Amino acid sequence: MFKLIANLVSALGLSTALLCAAPASAQTIVDPQSGLIKVRSAYSMEETIQRIRKDIADKGIMFFSAVDQAQLAAGAGIKLNPSTLLSFGNPPLGAQFLTSNPFSGLDWPVRVLVLQDDSGAVWAAYTDFAWIAMRHGIRDREQQFATASGVVQSITSTIRAK
Repeated sequence: MFKLIANLVSALGLSTALLCAAPASAQTIVDPQSGLIKVRSAYSMEETIQRIRKDIADKGIMFFSAVDQAQLAAGAGIKLNPSTLLSFGNPPLGAQFLTSNPFSGLDWPVRVLVLQDDSGAVWAAYTDFAWIAMRHGIRDREQQFATASGVVQSITSTIRAK
C-alpha cells in the first residue's frame, strides 16, 4: 500500500519525503494509508500544549482555537482520556490551497491533536500534507505544501521525545 501511495504522490509531483515528513522511529509514527503522523511528546499534556502554542506564537502564526475534547465528553457523561484539538494557520499560505480546491477547506486551518493514551504517553498528531494534497487532487502547490510540512514538523519538534 505504501508503494501505491508513494507512486501517487510522485505522480502529483510531490516528493515521498513529504509523505514521510517526520523520521520514522518509536517516537514518531507515520501511517501513509491514513495520512496520520503521530509524534510522542516528552512532556505532560499541559506542557505539550503550552510548548506548541508558544512555538506557534513565536513563529507569528495565527492561533485559532483549543478545543478540550475530554471536557466536552465529560459534559456529555462520557469519560475520555485528555484530548485537546489545536487549530492554527497562516491565511496567506492556507488560502492558496483553497484556491486550488475549495474543498481542501476541510483540512485547513492546520489542526494538531494533543492526547494522552491509556498508558499515559502524550502524543501530538496531525495529517500529513502530501496526503492532504492527494486527498484534494492539488497538484499546483508543491512549494506551499513543503512549507506547511516544514512548519508543522518544526512545531512538533519542540515536544518530540528523544
